[in-house]
Amino acid sequence: MSEEKLGNLGFVHRFVPAEDGSDITMLLLHGTGGNEEDLVPLGKELAPNAAILSPRGKVSEFGAPRFFRRLAEGVFDHEDLVFRTHELAEFIENAAEEYGFDKAKLVAAGYSNGANIAASLMLLHPGLIRAAVLFRSMVPFEPEMAPDLSGIPVFMAAGRRDEMISPENTQTLAGMLEGSGAEVELRWRDTGHALTYEEIGEAKEWMAGVLPKFGGV
Repeated sequence: MSEEKLGNLGFVHRFVPAEDGSDITMLLLHGTGGNEEDLVPLGKELAPNAAILSPRGKVSEFGAPRFFRRLAEGVFDHEDLVFRTHELAEFIENAAEEYGFDKAKLVAAGYSNGANIAASLMLLHPGLIRAAVLFRSMVPFEPEMAPDLSGIPVFMAAGRRDEMISPENTQTLAGMLEGSGAEVELRWRDTGHALTYEEIGEAKEWMAGVLPKFGGV
């Protein structure tokens, strides 16, 4: 199957089939202003042989694609966030049927806005994402009831000098996921909101330890 970029599943997206018998699929979720192409190199770095499913956010903020609306920086439109999270979950279900990948081996990697909706997916659709790499994530919302995320591995990379996310907010999200049973590894660096090569290297090393648990690489 060739690489495809289609909108008939509800999202403009990019799908890249797996190589060398891998049964892992990487769900790539870009940051504000990104698109379905942005994180494909990152996905290939984290899991070279995995399939890639990379949708483009459907919300436009002054022309910049996002996965959900915000009312101000760091202030999310909760109603839209919940709606968009369910919409993205439906897209993943439909894409799994369309492309034939195993949903039980879906690993998310998101940056900023993409990491936030990945966290929202974990809270609202526990079990859909089986592992996650969250770069510059923050609390999307506080659920009324904690989901069951038992045994779900999560890598979080945060910057102590992030001008958009306070360390306390990141720590709260890590605690929320841990309290739901997730196995969280939170890495701090003395950086801002931008992602660094060192963090990508750390995430790649973490992934190398996680992927064999899924029976595919």
